[in-house]
Amino acid sequence: MKLFSFWFIAVLMAAGVSAQDKISSFQTERNEVLLLSGDHKSIGRKNAAEDLILTGDLKTDTKIIMERYELEHKNDINANPEKKSVLLATALSTLVPGAGQFYNDEIWKSAIFLGLEAGLITGAIIYNKKGNDKTAEFEGYADNNWSVVKYAEWLLNNRSALGLPDGDITIDPNTNLKPWERVNWGELNHLEGRFSHKLPPYGEQQYYELIGKYPQYNHGWADQLNDNTPEYNSNITPMFLGYSTMRGDANDLYNASTRFITFVVLNHVLSAAEAAWSSAMFNKHLTLNMRVVPEIVNKATEIEMVPRLNISWKF
Repeated sequence: MKLFSFWFIAVLMAAGVSAQDKISSFQTERNEVLLLSGDHKSIGRKNAAEDLILTGDLKTDTKIIMERYELEHKNDINANPEKKSVLLATALSTLVPGAGQFYNDEIWKSAIFLGLEAGLITGAIIYNKKGNDKTAEFEGYADNNWSVVKYAEWLLNNRSALGLPDGDITIDPNTNLKPWERVNWGELNHLEGRFSHKLPPYGEQQYYELIGKYPQYNHGWADQLNDNTPEYNSNITPMFLGYSTMRGDANDLYNASTRFITFVVLNHVLSAAEAAWSSAMFNKHLTLNMRVVPEIVNKATEIEMVPRLNISWKF
């Protein structure tokens, strides 16, 4: 009987030691979790275990610990993408359409705006070149078929009928010179005082415009054979009309180039506005939270730390 009592006491003592070891092990593991969490407010809780009054029974003491300590710490993993700079996105797309979209990680939008930019610039260059070619064509046509000498002679021959002021126009008789090299331009402009326009110096844009625009210059064209009449409104020649059409074609080509340039500017504006809007919406509506939450699960006499992953994506 004494032997049995001694053996029973020894078992109780062993059970108590075992319970204390498990409790101590649990407390140690919990404190380590708290230390690794980086949450300084939670770290202070580990010292509260010193105030616990334990019974020595493993099951009871485990229940006490779990009721006393609710593990509230949550490891937050900052998975939020870096916010986009609205100002930077806007500036990039203002300089190069599509650059702001590329910064916003919207590659397909970037490709669209950049492709439009390339296409529009190419169109502007092509039509501007076509306009230059047509301009060179009609200027060459004018140099070969319109003569300021012929025009000056018509003015002199019809001075009285046209009501021109007194004066003369010096014309160099050297026919080897170009027509615009043979006439005194100042004297010519003086006699033109009655008209609404005076002929600009040779080579200027207005020079080529006026000789195909105003009927008074009709008598400078090679196919105008009657220079002895003061009439100049009703006898417009085919060369005058054909030249006017050529100039109109050149202007149409230049206008097309200008429209392309207008759309280039518009593409910059739209790309900048879209980049600003997209970056603002990204910062406002996109939230990605990832949290690892340690959770105590009591499985009979076992305690297990279970990480939980929460992901939310809001628009």
